Amino acid sequence: MGRYRKLLVAFDGSETSEHALRESFKLAVNEGSWITVVSVVPPYSGDLDMVAVGNVISAMRKPCEDALLKVKEIASAEKVLVKTVCEEGEPYERIVDLSDAENCDLIIMGRRGLRRLARALVGSVTARVIGYSRRDVLVVPKDAAVGWRKILVATDGSKYSNAAVAKAMDFAKSYGGELMVVSIVDVPSEFYAEAPKVVEDMARKAKSFVEEVRKQSEESNIKTSTFTAEGEAYEVITRLAKDEKADVIFLGSHGRTGLKRLLMGSVAEKTIGHSPCPVLVVKI
Repeated sequence: MGRYRKLLVAFDGSETSEHALRESFKLAVNEGSWITVVSVVPPYSGDLDMVAVGNVISAMRKPCEDALLKVKEIASAEKVLVKTVCEEGEPYERIVDLSDAENCDLIIMGRRGLRRLARALVGSVTARVIGYSRRDVLVVPKDAAVGWRKILVATDGSKYSNAAVAKAMDFAKSYGGELMVVSIVDVPSEFYAEAPKVVEDMARKAKSFVEEVRKQSEESNIKTSTFTAEGEAYEVITRLAKDEKADVIFLGSHGRTGLKRLLMGSVAEKTIGHSPCPVLVVKI
């Protein structure tokens, strides 16, 4: 059964993180989950021998403490029980370490608006949390609601996308939802002229990927629709999510593997940056 029992919500006092927090409350109520909310104080890089360093650190902690006080006020009004934690250090490290220490199933983070470069990039903290964490991560755009009824999942036949497909099927079955499966042929335009047979072979493989998922999901009585397309992957995925009014996009992601742990890769990062709905990054 698709369920998350322990949630970790990153909160910095912004409107986007507050929206993600409120959506996490809905998720927790529906699933009977525990919620831990973390706010992180950046590390102090000044002169530690200063007499006034205590006052400096206290001043640095105040925004964190104020943010968590706001969390408690929101939680009280919503009648939700939460645990709050104020950490100090590199934000992505503290979020990832706390998710391990608390044995959380899911990390929830807000996504800022679609402005210029932000449209294509998630932001260093979110990117690094996803890159380093072993936990699934749900990124929630401002004003987007979290739901599991219409799930869009992208597959390329890799073990990472297979993990995302398996979780998408699990959630669709648990919530009586429907599945939309897409596979994309994303190649440079010159390929069409220089290697048309290669492109045709990739298109056949894409169709076979979605067809295999369709067979598996329909065996579990999950309503399923399939799509294949040519184009830049993130554009196809986000356009399809908008056109089909998807509640959420499921994407597969590598774990902690060398340099890749610092970068999600342009497809995942741009999909999250442009998505009209929440994106769940599934880890293996």
